[in-house]
Amino acid sequence: MKRTLDALVIVAIIMVMAIGLTWIIPAGEFDRAVEMVNGKEKTLVQAGTYHDVDPAPQSFFRSFTAPLEGFEAAADIIAFVILVGGAFSILMATGAIDSALQGVLKRAKEKPGNSVMLIPVLMAVFALAGYSFGMSEETLVFVLITLPLARNLGFDAFVGVAIPFIGAGVGFAGAAFNPFTVGIAHGIADVQLFSGAGYRTLVCAAFVIAASIYVMRYARKLIANPEMRFLPELDLDEKVPETGEFNGRRKLILFLFFLSLVAVIVGAIWQGWYIAEISGLFVVLGLLSAIVGKLGMQGTVNAFYKGAKEMLPAALVIALSKSILLIAQDGKIIDTILHAMSGAVDGLPKVVAVQLMFLVQGFINFFIPSGSGQAAITIPIMAPLGDLIGISRQTSVLAYQFGDGLFNLIIPTSGVTMGILSIAKIPFGQWLKWIWKLMVVLILLAMAFLALPIVAFEW
Repeated sequence: MKRTLDALVIVAIIMVMAIGLTWIIPAGEFDRAVEMVNGKEKTLVQAGTYHDVDPAPQSFFRSFTAPLEGFEAAADIIAFVILVGGAFSILMATGAIDSALQGVLKRAKEKPGNSVMLIPVLMAVFALAGYSFGMSEETLVFVLITLPLARNLGFDAFVGVAIPFIGAGVGFAGAAFNPFTVGIAHGIADVQLFSGAGYRTLVCAAFVIAASIYVMRYARKLIANPEMRFLPELDLDEKVPETGEFNGRRKLILFLFFLSLVAVIVGAIWQGWYIAEISGLFVVLGLLSAIVGKLGMQGTVNAFYKGAKEMLPAALVIALSKSILLIAQDGKIIDTILHAMSGAVDGLPKVVAVQLMFLVQGFINFFIPSGSGQAAITIPIMAPLGDLIGISRQTSVLAYQFGDGLFNLIIPTSGVTMGILSIAKIPFGQWLKWIWKLMVVLILLAMAFLALPIVAFEW
């Protein structure tokens, strides 16, 4: 079988390509100003202020210094991954998750159809998290649960990744109350905060149904013929170990786990929690689990080290992904790309223009995988541009939302995407081969939902 490139190699190649682009693409910038958005200061691009600046080509030696800068810039996410990975390993060491999974597996295997029906239920739960509080980095934690669950149900790593990652991703793309994307974009575009929730809920439901059907069809093929696994040599045949009775201590640990999930949702929506608060919560969960599970001091430390060590490949990929953005920023080519692509939309029929706005946002997402960062850079340009060609600001925000959310599932510059694939040991190229048909369906759905407010009703 032909060897596939590791995620770290792919991101390193893209980093070198980004350096090359700084020598080819003219340097330019928009003026920026600090403004209040939903009560918080944001640095926003000022539409109509693009101008050429002195070229800033990056040297090849930058490919050796940028990774360290990537570690510095993505320090919060990297620390989150390592700390939560260690804390989650403590939780796993208690046997609470494994013993609970054994009960789920026993019921699912009584009727083969039950295992497949778990997929849409779990994907809908993760989609709700993306729809409400913008679950993204948190999927790095949950994939540690869904990978062994999927494998023990007779599926593979692709299903294990798809349940939390695609589930949360389509919920994120169709979110109605995500404060990090919809909230910021509405504030910048001067649209009533979280308005249009009904239409976005319809969109989210359609995305979830399409994604669930896609994953379920693949899972059914695996049940009918296990030899049809997409990449059988990459599946580690991981088994949930026999951990004994699901006793009172383990039930209490599981209760603390679900209580933590509720706290994450409440904290993210109403208290503005992000990386620091959520990682701290999981560390507390790990310590409480160790006490209840009687792991002892050395057992707790060993479990934490084990989990943190397993997250190091993902941390490296996240750092390198961040370095690509830093190179493009320092080379002053991001604003040039945005200016050129926004100009291509101007003057086109509305139905065509809104589709191009969506694709432009998807392309910009390659360079700016941060949803809030992309909103601050693109919405000040795209919203007024929509006004000029007769597209409502609500629809302009939706185009940004789709471009940011859907393309997060396949861009190699996203630390979350590459981190999850690294944890699951799925090569990026094979992930693209597995998901491309679903991406076509989701993109076509997005285009239809963007066209409807223009041709069918005022929004």
